[in-house]
Amino acid sequence: MAITYKWDIPAMNAHIQADGQENVIYTVHYRYTGSEESGGKIYSSTNIGTQSYTYVAGEPFTPYEDTEAFENVVIGWLEGSLDIPAMQASIAANIESQITPVNEDLYFTWQTPQPPTPPPAPPEPETENEEEVNEEE
Repeated sequence: MAITYKWDIPAMNAHIQADGQENVIYTVHYRYTGSEESGGKIYSSTNIGTQSYTYVAGEPFTPYEDTEAFENVVIGWLEGSLDIPAMQASIAANIESQITPVNEDLYFTWQTPQPPTPPPAPPEPETENEEEVNEEE
């Protein structure tokens, strides 16, 4: 099955005002995740990063909006400034190594002792049976 890629923009840093504009974004925090199903299990890998931008007065400006349409504008900025094929290749290699591992961790069993066995519970205290004495007068 093919890898599906998805952007997540958890935050953006913006100047409140700059060069006559408001909410001028200068850093975009992103996660770019690829996921693939194989053998009934989903494998994924994520590239996390930030990308800086500089607004120059007079250039086209897209004002910030809390909308999915504006999120698509920001994704367009990222796709225009990041090496997406290299990111996808890295994600694909990581997913492939999860699906078909080529390395494993080995340990010396005598250096990794088993957890200590808990001590046996103390025996229940024996209760003494008192004898009944009937005294007849």
